[in-house]
Amino acid sequence: MTVKAIMVTILTDELTRRGVSSLTPYDCEEIVERLIERLTELELSLAAREITDARDP
Repeated sequence: MTVKAIMVTILTDELTRRGVSSLTPYDCEEIVERLIERLTELELSLAAREITDARDP
């Protein structure tokens, strides 16, 4: 099972526990894909900030 599939399962389980049943498995997969994209962007931004901060005296 891939990390993405695990994340989709976790998201689906958490939404169900909170009474949200209107989202389809495809919706959950799209949400997870967007989360991964946003986390990747954040990681790159933080890495760039670290590099910039390391260069400044």
